[in-house]
Amino acid sequence: MNKNAMPKEPLVTHIYTADPSAHVFDGKIYIYPSHDLDKDIESNDNGDQYMMEDYHILSMDSLNSPCIDNGEALHLKDIPWASKQLWAPDAAYKNNTYYLFFPARDKDDIFRLGVATSPSPAGPFTAQEEPIPGSFSIDPAVLVDDDDRAYVYFGGLWGGQLEKWRTGTYMPEAEGPAVSEPALGPRVAELSGDMLTFKEAPQEISIIDEAGNPILAGDEDRRYFEGPWVHKYNGYYYLSYSTGTTHCIVYAISKDPKGPFTYQGKILTPVLGWTTHHSIVEIEDKWYLFYHDCSLSKGIDNKRCVKYTELKYNEDGTIQTIEPYK
Repeated sequence: MNKNAMPKEPLVTHIYTADPSAHVFDGKIYIYPSHDLDKDIESNDNGDQYMMEDYHILSMDSLNSPCIDNGEALHLKDIPWASKQLWAPDAAYKNNTYYLFFPARDKDDIFRLGVATSPSPAGPFTAQEEPIPGSFSIDPAVLVDDDDRAYVYFGGLWGGQLEKWRTGTYMPEAEGPAVSEPALGPRVAELSGDMLTFKEAPQEISIIDEAGNPILAGDEDRRYFEGPWVHKYNGYYYLSYSTGTTHCIVYAISKDPKGPFTYQGKILTPVLGWTTHHSIVEIEDKWYLFYHDCSLSKGIDNKRCVKYTELKYNEDGTIQTIEPYK
């Protein structure tokens, strides 16, 4: 285990970790990653190589402190409805309870979103008996807003099955929009007061350019692929996400948590490995980007490691692009 994790170095090296969702709870830093298995599995566009079975929650007293693995917080076998693939999670605090939101395939091989609860941010967590009613796809990210309303953002293309929900019901053979059509956006739903169900039906978020035109499906440098994250800065909601095939983290802004969001630019250029997935958090009056790459495994797609680096804003609120290896 890395006892003095510095920026751009893996936070831990004894296990493979990915998809870090970072938060400050009770003055400590908690990172909620997925846990890659140390197995050699052939890669494909459906994501079958990502066969994660449990979650380990990481924590640090400060950015200069050792990064601690708090052990297994939730395992696939303890989630009654799930069959496989515990992909990227997120956590939130409300009602004196910590909530772990996660995707997994159900018994019919359809991705759903689940919730687990704990009195401690480090877990262990106890999963609900069923997934969130009406949930689908992957990559939940939760924002508890200043007015205490909570929103969950989610959705991922390809293995994340978002294309298959274009009609509102699961269509196994459905494909994405044509390259000249508006790209699929992530979904957002306000959560109920108990954080366990949707307060409303999920709606698609529109991501537009500066002229107000929707980003097109063929615009792979800017269009949404997976990994949404929403944070607030100077009165704006910042929606950041992965572009997938072009391997960047980019962002768009809005005055409304449900959008539309206007595209702004790149946050992170490509890292070693195919996937890119991140979170953004304020720690002691500075902002940080948590992300992953495959440097620990020397490039093996399904054996990733979590890192962090400082994120800086320009005076106009735009974010400075980060080159991860410079």
